[in-house]
Amino acid sequence: MRITSNDTFIGYKLSEREVQVLRMVAYEYTTNEIAKELYISPHTVLSHRRNLLTKLKVKNAAGMVRRGFEMGLIIAARYDYGYKNSLEMLIN
Repeated sequence: MRITSNDTFIGYKLSEREVQVLRMVAYEYTTNEIAKELYISPHTVLSHRRNLLTKLKVKNAAGMVRRGFEMGLIIAARYDYGYKNSLEMLIN
């Protein structure tokens, strides 16, 4: 699912990058791994995570992931495919 900066999900306006970070958090990427894969600084990843907590009105990463599933932004992948082998699926 391609996300544009104008997309709104169930009342939440998220940027394309925020959705990418949300999906990667759901698949257990660390802050440093997300930064490396998206070519941004770890500080920027932390800023996106902080913005997601605020925008989604949740308290922690588990809440972000739950809300991502509720919004249809995160799809449960079969574990045998290897969750980190599907980066293209996560960020597009």
